[in-house]
Amino acid sequence: MREFLDVAVKAAREAGSFLLGTRNSSLVIEKKGMVDLVTDADRKSEKLIRDIIKVEFPNHRFIAEEGTSARGDSEYKWLVDPLDGTTNYAHGFPIWCVSIGLLKGNDIIAGCVYNPSLDECFTAEAGSGAFVNGQRIRVSQTANLDDCLLATGFPYDIRTSPDDNLKEFTAFYKKAQAVRRAGAAALDLAYVACGRLDGFWEFKLSPWDIAAGILLVKEAGGKVTSYSGDAYDVHKGQILASNELIHNDMVRILKKVRG
Repeated sequence: MREFLDVAVKAAREAGSFLLGTRNSSLVIEKKGMVDLVTDADRKSEKLIRDIIKVEFPNHRFIAEEGTSARGDSEYKWLVDPLDGTTNYAHGFPIWCVSIGLLKGNDIIAGCVYNPSLDECFTAEAGSGAFVNGQRIRVSQTANLDDCLLATGFPYDIRTSPDDNLKEFTAFYKKAQAVRRAGAAALDLAYVACGRLDGFWEFKLSPWDIAAGILLVKEAGGKVTSYSGDAYDVHKGQILASNELIHNDMVRILKKVRG
């Protein structure tokens, strides 16, 4: 399985290097929705990643945020976000990353989240632990929600849909030490895995946003479920991730707020 992760790391690092080199250039920026951006850098990064993976695993399936796909005839499927945090990237706000996850059937078996701005490469293989730049990482040991730093994100349809995250944000802000909204779900999950954050919740996410991050949290000793505490489904887009110690408290708050 190491060969899968090695290719993911190679692709993520090369895409990250490309993105770093183009971040101050004149970007072609388009809107997929009112507040949902895409740039030419997203698409070029996606092609770069696809080309690297295709050379090594030509029969693998491939699904990425900007529409690149390959059905293949394999039980392996790559889920790729070539630039998570596009709005941050477009504004020069240095919170963005490349996220690459690999599924075998329905199981996430390898994941890589690379933050080029800090040159931090988070990696995990199923059953083998989680690491950043080769150093093992673990979730935090904070057990009291009052002392916790949490993170979340808001859906792109927040202007038009009544199903938003504002009530949950308010409820957690009144219970936790603080809540952050940095704008890159994959990095939020990586930060839960390494203990910088104690918990994270969000919904209306795509599989490529969370696949790699889910494995990082689990392999670092954390817990990942749906809001209700049931088994997560990477394709349903609702996720609650924590250091496990505060998980039940977060579930209770989400159940109360969402009814």
